[in-house]
Amino acid sequence: MKRLDRPRPGAAPAAAAVAVGLPGDVRLMNAAVAFVVTGCVLGLLAAGVLWLTRAPAFTLRAIEVQGTLTRGQLPTLRTHALPELAGNFFSIDLAEAQRAFESVPWVRRAIVRRVWPDRLVVSLEEHEVAALWEASEGGPGGVSGLTRLVNRFGEVFEANLGDVEDEVLPLFTGPEGRAAQMLALWLRLQPSFAGRGQRIERLALSSRGSWRAELGKGVVVEIGRGTDDEVAERTERFLRTVGQLTARYRQPYLHADLRHADGYALRLRGVGTAAPASAAERGRN
Repeated sequence: MKRLDRPRPGAAPAAAAVAVGLPGDVRLMNAAVAFVVTGCVLGLLAAGVLWLTRAPAFTLRAIEVQGTLTRGQLPTLRTHALPELAGNFFSIDLAEAQRAFESVPWVRRAIVRRVWPDRLVVSLEEHEVAALWEASEGGPGGVSGLTRLVNRFGEVFEANLGDVEDEVLPLFTGPEGRAAQMLALWLRLQPSFAGRGQRIERLALSSRGSWRAELGKGVVVEIGRGTDDEVAERTERFLRTVGQLTARYRQPYLHADLRHADGYALRLRGVGTAAPASAAERGRN
């Protein structure tokens, strides 16, 4: 008689299970089903997106404009920016909408965002004008002339000059791309002139980097070349000492040339530089 011993705990099974693969046709059918299901899901998603882009329920019904508009830009926004907006709440291109609003004169920056379920909120930043701009070597497209403005960031922008005809603004004349530097120097020099009752009405920068300031009543100051610090120091030195000369002759100056290494040349109103004519010369005249 055979004795059957009980297996000891932890002992390995006598035989291992053998994995049996699915037939090829079954695997092919499973792949086809997965493909069909995936296609249906993607089709439903595409149909849902298409429905969202066309559903009347998501038509934009209001556009809220935020920000201070001191130039009366609302009519311009309606006629120029709004017709450029296409799509509904989901399909509108916010980048395109931003560019449409920023194309409006006096608008420096626009931020456009969606507000559920049917509204756009547009935050506008307006240009704050600081000066008139006249390109010395031609503006965009090679056209020179007084057609643009400079904002407080030193950026040149186009706008209707009639909007600023009542404002007292300095005129900058210089090469393209130098407006920010010119604004910074004007802001640095103007307080010194203002302390002496004068104002820089026109600041010019030549293509060779020479500065020229034109004040009221035809007064011209040729400042010359150099870094901003050198130009400012030269101008300050001139303004500290010119009062002594004008007080001595009791005449204001008309033209000052600071482009000298050891000082400056000055022309006073009513004071000539030519030698007086002799009696014989006066008789011949």
